[in-house]
Amino acid sequence: MVKVLKKEGEAPSALLFRFTKKIKQSGVLKESRKRRFTSRKPNKRKARLLASHRASRRSQIERLRKLGLS
Repeated sequence: MVKVLKKEGEAPSALLFRFTKKIKQSGVLKESRKRRFTSRKPNKRKARLLASHRASRRSQIERLRKLGLS
């Protein structure tokens, strides 16, 4: 956790500058940006179900392609 205490007579803009500098140095911002769009792995049941849907869809497309409809 990053802590920045205001020094006596310090301008708010200087405090903000020191805070952003500490955040950048600590790597907190980089880590949060990296984790922003990562998603959890689906559980085994859901993964198998999704794989089954993909396989059936793939076979359906292949069948239509052989018939010349796609």
